[in-house]
Amino acid sequence: MSRLTHIDAQGRARMVDVSDKPATAREAVAMGFVRMSAQTLALAASGSGRKGDVRAVAELAGVMAAKQTSNLIPLCHPLALSKVVVEVEPADGGMSVTARVKTTGPTGVEMEALTAVSVACLTIYDMLKAAEKGMVIEAVRLIEKTGGKSGEWKAD
Repeated sequence: MSRLTHIDAQGRARMVDVSDKPATAREAVAMGFVRMSAQTLALAASGSGRKGDVRAVAELAGVMAAKQTSNLIPLCHPLALSKVVVEVEPADGGMSVTARVKTTGPTGVEMEALTAVSVACLTIYDMLKAAEKGMVIEAVRLIEKTGGKSGEWKAD
């Protein structure tokens, strides 16, 4: 790509005009990880933390965050999302978060998927910080996207 689409000829930030772009089915998948001790992971997986079921609350927070992406990221378009699924699973060394977001529209949902994962990870941290303040949120990234002019993309 030779230029940044959110910067105009004078170097000012701008929202991209998508009014002439065709509406296509679009989907994005993002992932992230919250690294924690085995004790904290056991507490999170048990569903009996002081603040409630960590997984359920984080999944719901991720869905809510995806719907608010344009309010959080200044140049994102508000989108009518057709599906948001956030899954939090215990994994070796912590909790893995995956978000899958779908829409039919003129622009992609990569930012919505990344926002969902980020907020779900932050929610996990918030719910477990009394048990362990040294948790690390890491590896938040786009895994794949489909639709639009650029078509399919998958991370290596």
